[in-house]
Amino acid sequence: MKVRVVILAGGEGSRLSVLTSKRTKPAVPFAGKYRIIDFALSNCVNSGLFDVMVVAQYRPHSLIEHIGSGAPWDLNRDWTGGVRIYTPYRARNQAGWYVGTADAVQQNFRFVKAGQPDQVLVLSGDHIYKMNYEKILSFHRANGADLTMAVIHVPEEEASRFGIVGIESDFRVTSFVEKPAEPPSNLANMGIYIFNLDVLDKVLLEDHARPDSSHDFGKDILPRMVESGYRVFAFPFRGYWRDVGTVQSYWEAHMDLLEVPPPLDLYDRSWIIHTRTEERPPMRIAAGAEVRDSMISDGCIIERGAVVEHSVLSPGVVVREGAVIRDSVILTDSRIGPKARLTRAILDKRIRVGREAVIGGDAPGGMLTLVGKGSIVPEGAILEPGALVGTDVTLEDFPADLRVAAGTYVETRRRAYRLQA
Repeated sequence: MKVRVVILAGGEGSRLSVLTSKRTKPAVPFAGKYRIIDFALSNCVNSGLFDVMVVAQYRPHSLIEHIGSGAPWDLNRDWTGGVRIYTPYRARNQAGWYVGTADAVQQNFRFVKAGQPDQVLVLSGDHIYKMNYEKILSFHRANGADLTMAVIHVPEEEASRFGIVGIESDFRVTSFVEKPAEPPSNLANMGIYIFNLDVLDKVLLEDHARPDSSHDFGKDILPRMVESGYRVFAFPFRGYWRDVGTVQSYWEAHMDLLEVPPPLDLYDRSWIIHTRTEERPPMRIAAGAEVRDSMISDGCIIERGAVVEHSVLSPGVVVREGAVIRDSVILTDSRIGPKARLTRAILDKRIRVGREAVIGGDAPGGMLTLVGKGSIVPEGAILEPGALVGTDVTLEDFPADLRVAAGTYVETRRRAYRLQA
């Protein structure tokens, strides 16, 4: 059986706030050295699937640069598949920009069906998990399914964020509702679908002709297939899986990696998460520095008297003398000034934090503090828990007293405003 993989990597990811101001959600760095899309790509090659299409849309430049020819995942192939990246294009009688996830696949369907694969595996490029797709493919074929979707039980308080699936004892899907206000259960759609090619062609064409459709798999395609009597089955997944579509879930997924033992084992040599890596020197931890329960990437420098506790540092992060970082995620090439204090903070790439600046804290409700890519936090500045600094912010953009209150957004061009609820 021939399988073609389609990874949907076009998400704007607005709920990730400033982390997606300059990149699509699947290109957001994760766990120090990786990008979020590395998990879907690595699952493919570890499952023996080497024919991969990546459908991108919003700010794809970081993603295209990261994937390149696909060499880190052994996907730089010509005749036996390989990885190809597709972005929106303008053609006759077509709008060009993708309207929804189903429309993104429909507009590229001539590439999907090239070579006539038997099944099409559709994946979201913004989830953190490890899965052997051969198991769900075998399940799909054994049940003679038209469509198989992977499902997982999620916490009940989070169920309204997902498509909720109803099933019979044989895992035949009987109902599907997308992001209900009052979920009937907590069995959630994982955004992993296997379609038979002819079925996918038919349902996409029908959906394309419907003026009332939002052309989305979760909102339109899946519910109509269940209602229309297609053989739709749910494949139960019992491993670790995270939709890191919000700032809170992104931070929590990093904190999960620091548990003992971690629920997601990145050190499993039988299931390697591949990525494009830079040539960096080894990390250096000076005498008198303290590092506890943390992940420290190559090229990091932790100076004398600095403390890094329960945090994840990406490559090239420098923590100056006496600085303290707790429960935080610091991305590539950021520099933390002497005696600065960071608590429950997320800093994007190339941030400069001045001496004795304070970012975040242990506030009631566990609010997180974010700083966008390329920004400068001045010496002595105080960012209260829940404050937000945009991209490319400098000293001139901060208020005169250098204090940013909870719920306040500081952006470049000297404008600040209260965040809307």
